[in-house]
Amino acid sequence: MVLKKHKKKVGNRLSNQKTILPFSSCINLLNISDKESVLRIIDANLNRCREGLRVVEDSLRFVLNDGKLYKKVRAIRHNTDKILRNVYDTIIKERDSFGDSGRQMSETSKKTLRSIVVANFKRAQESLRVLEEYSKNFYPEFSPEFKKQRYKTYITEKEVYLKYKDFFVARYTK
Repeated sequence: MVLKKHKKKVGNRLSNQKTILPFSSCINLLNISDKESVLRIIDANLNRCREGLRVVEDSLRFVLNDGKLYKKVRAIRHNTDKILRNVYDTIIKERDSFGDSGRQMSETSKKTLRSIVVANFKRAQESLRVLEEYSKNFYPEFSPEFKKQRYKTYITEKEVYLKYKDFFVARYTK
């Protein structure tokens, strides 16, 4: 891990989460050529993207009963999954679910269908942007594919919003 590799350089300050590292120490932690860290980022964001799309997909399928939009979101999820399928073995080897510092973070609960759908569209879009950016380092041929899926997600989110705007407002506000 990056932090373990650079712990000697910055001392025991890394073990104390309340200590703010000097900027010069952080520069060493941001070495983009650290393959293991980049692959962890790619793995985490691929999972996050698929999960977010699946939540939207199930909302369209089971709550709104919209086969057309459900299939669009499903296609984006499947297309995103296919992009890295041939390198899955390389990516999953770097997964460290138990060592993930974000694992214990609390999440706010969404109270309406609208907030669930919107939050998960945003989750997928942000993840696709991260995948687009970080794939440039090790899988540059995939970066444009992630960008394409991100824009399809923007378009589909707008379609869902426009089609169900009145439904969301009338039924799921307050």
